[in-house]
Amino acid sequence: MKIAILGSGGREHALAVQISKSKKLDKVYCIPGNAGTDSIGKNVNLELDNFDEIYRFIKNEKIDLVIVGPEKPLVNGIVDYLNKKNIKVFGPNQKVAQLEGSKIFTKKICEKYNIPTANFGIFKDKEETFKFLQNRKMPLVIKADGLAAGKGVYICKDIESSKNAVIEIFNGKFGKADQILVEEFLEGDEMSYFVISDGLCFKSFNTAQDHKRVGEGDTGKNTGGMGSYAPSKLINKNLEEKIINRIIKPTLTAIKDMGQMYNGFLYAGLMIKDNEPYLIEYNVRMGDPECQTILPLLKSDLLDLIIASCSNNLKEKNIEWFEKKSLCIVLCSKGYPESYKKNIDIPNLQKIKSSNNNFIYHAGTKISDNAILAVGGRVLNFVSISDNYLDSRNEAINQIEKLNWKNGFYRSDIGFKVIDK
Repeated sequence: MKIAILGSGGREHALAVQISKSKKLDKVYCIPGNAGTDSIGKNVNLELDNFDEIYRFIKNEKIDLVIVGPEKPLVNGIVDYLNKKNIKVFGPNQKVAQLEGSKIFTKKICEKYNIPTANFGIFKDKEETFKFLQNRKMPLVIKADGLAAGKGVYICKDIESSKNAVIEIFNGKFGKADQILVEEFLEGDEMSYFVISDGLCFKSFNTAQDHKRVGEGDTGKNTGGMGSYAPSKLINKNLEEKIINRIIKPTLTAIKDMGQMYNGFLYAGLMIKDNEPYLIEYNVRMGDPECQTILPLLKSDLLDLIIASCSNNLKEKNIEWFEKKSLCIVLCSKGYPESYKKNIDIPNLQKIKSSNNNFIYHAGTKISDNAILAVGGRVLNFVSISDNYLDSRNEAINQIEKLNWKNGFYRSDIGFKVIDK
């Protein structure tokens, strides 16, 4: 089969690596890809918002299946567009992708289908929101409604920071804002829970815990993700039953009640308190860097599972995992998540090789004149699998130190809640 993967990040490199192991694969194209995917398949420099160009390429190359990595093309309707052209696509359609594209859409589903989540309010302008904020118990969580690359969430400890968040969102920091979401702050531990769905049935697809804050000890500004580990130490049989019965199944029922089917990965961001799950948010694709953390643990053929999902045949498949611990550390450009320099050489990278237990997934990189350059805020993902989280973290750090890239930084405490207790 000829496969096209849309996206250019660490998630897409990890997908390409895993899919390349399949005997069913003939060739993989990455649109637009990065320096890492270039060594696996063929990079194709097309813009992800140019659906017509992407379709022409897919048709000309006789590509059998398209896998959509990032959220933006899903929310913008690329699945609907390609389906109308009779192209097979793995990923949810535009209506269903609102689960990530609109936090308010998801909250209304939670309200209607009794899905446990934080209490919330929806507001249409600054003044209305300010009025609500008066005399509210802090902290509060304030969220932009639409896509914000993982950065549109504010945890506000006082009225001043709350008002600043409201002003930034309504002033368009994350795009045009017609509404804003204000939530109660939930205490507990976060967990990411993944499923793969073919529209008729779903299968669990492991768990993870990511670290969004830029600083050690989960401090500082929100980022797209500084690292993660899998599986989550919180997961147990009883908790998983609650997640499936109280959150996943009601959500998929809501989608069916809308006359829709869910095809693709679904990622539930959860807060766990006293072994009780609460939904924080949905993502309609694999997380980043959770994808890079989870996929090295997958024993089954990923491409086979994706084909089964697109053929409504997932029920017949068993998903097998290695009984190991995986940990990912993201190496970022200095200055991220604020301004940072681009087109910076990473001189020693080609000397460091991936192995059976150690993986380097590219994110913000490109090749220029045989050199690998950093072009993004999150540049490389160092993943190690072992029998325990500490060994995995130590080995990932060891690989980063071998690289010795002077223009980057990373968090050395990924997994601290399960390792350093």
